[in-house]
Amino acid sequence: MAAIIFDVDGTLWDSTEEVAVSWNQAIRERTSLERVLTGEELKKEFGKPLDEIMDDLFPELSKPEKEELAYHMYQYENAHIEGAPCILYEGMPDTVRRLSEKYPLFIVSNCQSGYIEAFLKNTGLGDCIRDFTCPGDTGKLKGDNIRIIMERNGIEDAVYVGDTNGDAKACKEAGIPMIYAAYGFGEVEGGYVTIHSFGELLDIDFDKVK
Repeated sequence: MAAIIFDVDGTLWDSTEEVAVSWNQAIRERTSLERVLTGEELKKEFGKPLDEIMDDLFPELSKPEKEELAYHMYQYENAHIEGAPCILYEGMPDTVRRLSEKYPLFIVSNCQSGYIEAFLKNTGLGDCIRDFTCPGDTGKLKGDNIRIIMERNGIEDAVYVGDTNGDAKACKEAGIPMIYAAYGFGEVEGGYVTIHSFGELLDIDFDKVK
């Protein structure tokens, strides 16, 4: 039986507007920067490694300054996201619950420690996800983290559901197929099984996805 590994942002939900709220609060309270981030800006960044996001958004800051600001932004973000009105893709909670009755489900996302936990608390889906990891937990990026989840849970066959070229690259590195969530944040070219709404996953036989 294949396992299903999910990306979070752009695949399970859209938290960009709410993350912008928390990051802007951190910027106001922890720095003297006159900068206001928008959800649209973050949609272009989510899915990238965290260091790359900071480089893109704050090129004027030194590396230590970026690290300090990132620390505060992620702390504010995790606390806010636990209860924020993030956008759940149509049918996502019910679909995840139904899939969990047939397949083992996991999450691998390029995020900070605590973010996946906040997502699970917000959505109430913690009982559906068997394990998860991220760069904040391992210090490694998505391709390696997919393999970590698989090895840690004794998984031989898995399918990743993601929405960006970064996800596609990570799946190639990990040696597993990807289902492309075309409704998400990115555009991915190639012969991927593609869904245009989250509920379409219920019609897929994951054991046959190559």
